Amino acid sequence: MSQLPELLAEYGEVERALSDPAVHADAGRARTLGRRFAELAPIVAVARELDAARDDLGTARELAAEDASFAAEATTLEQRIDELEARLRELLLPKDPNDSKDVIVEIKAGEGGEESALFAGDLLRMYLRYAERQGWATEVLDDEPTDLGGHKSVTVAVRARRAEDAVWAKLKYEGGVHRVQRVPATESQGRIHTSAAGVLVLPEAEEVEIEIDPNDLRIDVYRSSGPGGQSVNTTDSAVRITHIPTGTVVSMQNEKSQLQNREAGMRVLRARLLAAAQDAADAAASDARRSQVRTVDRSERVRTYNFPENRISDHRVGFKAYNLDQVLDGALDDVIAALQKADTDALLAGTQ
Repeated sequence: MSQLPELLAEYGEVERALSDPAVHADAGRARTLGRRFAELAPIVAVARELDAARDDLGTARELAAEDASFAAEATTLEQRIDELEARLRELLLPKDPNDSKDVIVEIKAGEGGEESALFAGDLLRMYLRYAERQGWATEVLDDEPTDLGGHKSVTVAVRARRAEDAVWAKLKYEGGVHRVQRVPATESQGRIHTSAAGVLVLPEAEEVEIEIDPNDLRIDVYRSSGPGGQSVNTTDSAVRITHIPTGTVVSMQNEKSQLQNREAGMRVLRARLLAAAQDAADAAASDARRSQVRTVDRSERVRTYNFPENRISDHRVGFKAYNLDQVLDGALDDVIAALQKADTDALLAGTQ
């Protein structure tokens, strides 16, 4: 806990800065300070409660020497101090630098044809409903729907409405291959099929974090091929952006305006370049992202959704529950909590 005094001092500095009206004239700086304040606030609250409990324990012990009835209070305070110290150790664990960021979620159908595309749509609804429950804002940046109502590929931005909401801290565990077992709507014999969809979760990058030289971009425009109305299909509104140095390609056709598709494409491009830069610079981040989808192959699954048994299983932590219908309606809290706990336990084990 050697870093605690420094963090307490930083909390005071951030608190003073946020009380300055001039700071809020710069929305970007105010947002950054607000997020840092939200990160530090739980640490400060527990540290202050711990100090108060220690003071109370000293008093209780002094009184217990004269009156035995205070001994029980001292014992209770000792237990509370142990709990607070454990909580503070957790809060002081190394943080993922992206935890407070918003995210971009990409869902892609894989093996299983139309059934996989329909499952991608189920995952999309699940994340949209989960975001709604959390009070987050969502925006579909790009969508390639299928004739039966599925999605070949869909890209969604998820943003917090409050500084204390850490979107990446919760959704970062969703990256990987998700497998479904059920009887498809197109199956006439009632046989259970297995198919998969891939999910990629990227922390959204601020423009100041990723500087992109316009000369490094090749931008092509073309006619949208998907549904969306006459104006979409008869004008060159779709945009394909290629980042020449890395070969990264982003295509957007969801909006009717070429400018809107270009702006959405640049958001996704920045997020992909930020993730690539962090992977290259940080071996730990690279290890963590190995769980993210590379190819949509059933053998690389991170989670299985079994409809006949109404069961959801996360294979990384052995989580299993029989409320699949609720999970697909956005009740992801329990499985995400299990993943967060496993992550925290691993970090605590590494510090001992």
